Order: sequence, then structure tokens, then C-alpha cells
Amino acid sequence: MHFIRKHLLIIIGIVVGAIAGYLYWANIGCVSGTCAITSKPLNSTVYGALMGGLLFSVFKKDKKD
Repeated sequence: MHFIRKHLLIIIGIVVGAIAGYLYWANIGCVSGTCAITSKPLNSTVYGALMGGLLFSVFKKDKKD
């Protein structure tokens, strides 16, 4: 529980990024199938989760223990 509370912002970023990555694949995607990231929904979702986690981690303030 302490881990989740400590990293809540990053977890939210991962979830938001995964949803955004999947929606990008579903709406835009790659028609030819040659795009490495957007050709498959799993690739696009994982990439979006990674980018969302990284983006939201920028806004996390470190607390000194």
C-alpha cells in the first residue's frame, strides 16, 4: 500500500498513456503494417504506457525521508 501511495502519479500516467496508445492505434494506427510501434495494438499500448509514466514522473515531487 505504501508503494502505491508513493508512486500514484506515475501509475496514473501509465494507465492514461496506455489508454492513449490504444486509442491512437484504434483511430490512426498504421495502414500498411510496416510501422514498428503503431502496427499492433500491444506495441502501441505499451509504448503509450511507457511515455505516460515518463511524462507524469516529471511532475512528481521527491519527499525527503
